[in-house]
Amino acid sequence: MTDTTRLAALREEIRAHDHAYYVLDNPLIADAEYDALLRELRALEAASGEPVPADSPSQRVGGKADGAFAPVAHAVPMLSLDNVFSEEEFAAFVKRLQERLDHDELLLSAEPKFDGLAISLRYENGVLTRAATRGDGATGEDVTANVRTIRAIPLRLLDATPPAVIEIRGEIYMPKAAFAALNAAAERDGGKTFANPRNAAAGSLRQLDPAITASRHLSFYAYGLGAHDGYALPATYSALLAQYRDWGVPVCPLQESLSSAAAAVAYMDALGKKRHDLPYEIDGVVYKADRYADQQAAGFVSRAPRWAIAWKFPAVEKTTVVEAIDVQVGRTGAVTPVARLRPVEVGGVTVTNATLHNADEVARKDVRVGDTVFVRRAGDVIPEIVKTVLEARPADSQPFAMPTHCPVCESEIIRPEGEAVARCSGGLHCRAQRVQALIHFASRKALDIQGLGDKLIEQLVQDGRVHSPADLFALTLADWAALPRMAEKSAQNILAALEAAKATTLPRFIYALGIREVGNVSAELLARHYRELPALLAASEDDLQAIDGIGPVMAQYIRHFFLDDANRAVIAALQAAGIHWPVVEAPVIAADSPLAGKTVVITGTLPTMTRDEAAAHIARLGGKTASAVSKKTDYLLAGDKAGSKLEKAQSLGVAIIDEAQLLAWLEP
Repeated sequence: MTDTTRLAALREEIRAHDHAYYVLDNPLIADAEYDALLRELRALEAASGEPVPADSPSQRVGGKADGAFAPVAHAVPMLSLDNVFSEEEFAAFVKRLQERLDHDELLLSAEPKFDGLAISLRYENGVLTRAATRGDGATGEDVTANVRTIRAIPLRLLDATPPAVIEIRGEIYMPKAAFAALNAAAERDGGKTFANPRNAAAGSLRQLDPAITASRHLSFYAYGLGAHDGYALPATYSALLAQYRDWGVPVCPLQESLSSAAAAVAYMDALGKKRHDLPYEIDGVVYKADRYADQQAAGFVSRAPRWAIAWKFPAVEKTTVVEAIDVQVGRTGAVTPVARLRPVEVGGVTVTNATLHNADEVARKDVRVGDTVFVRRAGDVIPEIVKTVLEARPADSQPFAMPTHCPVCESEIIRPEGEAVARCSGGLHCRAQRVQALIHFASRKALDIQGLGDKLIEQLVQDGRVHSPADLFALTLADWAALPRMAEKSAQNILAALEAAKATTLPRFIYALGIREVGNVSAELLARHYRELPALLAASEDDLQAIDGIGPVMAQYIRHFFLDDANRAVIAALQAAGIHWPVVEAPVIAADSPLAGKTVVITGTLPTMTRDEAAAHIARLGGKTASAVSKKTDYLLAGDKAGSKLEKAQSLGVAIIDEAQLLAWLEP
C-alpha cells in the first residue's frame, strides 16, 4: 500500500471511529488504539510534503487567534425561544399553536434543553468552513479555529453528494465529568473555578489559543438548520435529525416525536426524574412542531418562533416579604403591577422586584402588601412570585386593586374586552409612553440614533422639548447644547447622528413606529410585500393576513395603528423632517402575465438559478412567493429533491411547474 493510499484509508478509518463514538455512542476501539491511528496519520502527512486537507482528522487544532473574533452576519437569524414554567402555560402554548394550524392533528418533537451555548456550523460541499456563535441573533463571532478542536463535530459530512451549503445549528456543552475535572485542576493549581458548565463551555470556546479549547473536552448536539442551498427540506424536523445522524453529526438520543399534549407532559416528567443522572446539564425540554408545514403556518414573532417553546424545570425558590405593589406604564400603554420585595438572594442574584403581569395574575395568586411569598427566578433569569404563605398574612391586609387612572399622566386606564392587559389611554400625552416610544424609535434595530440614550430621552421629555419622534429632528445645535452636561461637541455628535439616521430602510422605519406585535421580522415581511409606505397605509386587514407570517391579531393592530390620525401625523412629520429610504420599484406587469396575482411556492434545487433568483423572476411576472403549500397556492415551482412540498401540492391539486416553464413565461 502506498503512503497516499494509506493516508486516505487512515482518514476514512478515523472518521468512522469518530462517527461510532460521538454519533452512535458505540466506540469500536480503545482510546489508546485511536490515538495510535491519529499519530500515524500525522506522521504520514508530515512526511508527504503535501498540503494537509482542511477536513483531515489531524487538523483539529489550528493557529492561535489574532486577539479578536471576527463578526459573522447570520444569513438566517438565530432566534431565541419563549419559555413556559408550568403545565398550564404549556397547554396554552399548545392551544395557540393548534389555533394557527389548518388541521387538528398534533405532532411535536421533544428533546432536552441543553445548558450550553448555541453555535452555527457552515458546511460547503460537505466540509466545515465556518463556525459562529449566536451573538445577538443577527451577528455572532467566528470561532471556527476553536470549534475544529471539538471531536464531536465532524470536519466533513459523511455523504458522497452533500449539499452545496448547509448551516447545521446546535449546542456546544461541557459534560459534567469534564466540568468537574476542569474545576478540580483549577483548585489544585490555585486558578479560577467556573460557576457552572455553561459558563465553562462559553469561556472555553472563546480562548485565543485553540489548544486550550481542545483540552476542555467540549461536546455538541445538533438541533436546527440555518441557511442551506442544494438541500431539500424533509417533511419533519425528526427526519432532519435522522439525516444529520447519517451525515455523522451528533443528535441527542433522547429526542422523540409525540402525538399529543399528554405525551409531551409525560416526557417532561420522565426527563425531570433522570435529569441529574444525565452526563450533561439540562434546564428543561424544547418542544417544536415536528412538521415543517406546521412551522411555516405558525410563523414567528420578532425574536422567537410561534411553533416552539422551552418548558423550563422549576428554579430554586426563596421566601421574602412584599413591601409594596406599584404599577409601571410601558411603551404601548400596558399597565403592569410590580411587587417591591424585601431583598433576597435567589440563585446567586439579589432580587428586589417581581412582575405580577396583570390584574388577573395578581388576583389568581392573591398577592398583597405585607405577604410572605415564595420567589424564584423563572428560567434562572426573571424573578417571579410563585405563591403566598397565607398562614403568615397580616390580619389587616387588603386585596390589591388596579388603579383606575394612570400614575404618570392621570389618564383613564382601560382594559379592552377579552384582553388581560390594562392600558393607559393617554397615548403620546402620557410621559411614560412617550419616553418608551422614543427609546424604541432610537434603538439599534430601529433608527439607530447613536448617542441618544435613555437618560437623554427622559430629560428631553421631562423638559417638554420633545413630544413625538419628529420633534427630535427639529431641535437645533443651541437646543442640544443648552441641555445639562451637554458640551457643544456632544451636541454636534447628536445632530450628526440624527442626520445619519434620516437615511434608513423601510423595514427599520416600520419597526421604529412601535406597532404592537410588529417586531423587526414582521416589519421586514411588510416592507418586502408592499415595497412603499402608502401601500402599507392603505392595506386592509384581509390584505395583511394574506402575507405569510402575518396573523389576524397582528393584522388588526397594524390596521388600527395606521387608521389613527395622530399616528399618520407623526409619520408625515417624520418624512417632512427628511427621513427617507430607497424605494423598490414595482415591476411592470403585463395584464396577461400568467403569474399576475398568483401565489407560488418554490421547492427543491433548480437547474440554473437560486431560489432567490426564481422569486425575483416570479415577482417580475406579478406573482408572489410563499413558504408553505396550502389551498391558496396556485403553483409549485419544483426542482430536484422536491420532497414533501411536492407530495402536498399533488394531494391538493396544485399545478406543478419547473424552471423551464418559468423561463418560457419570461420570454417576450
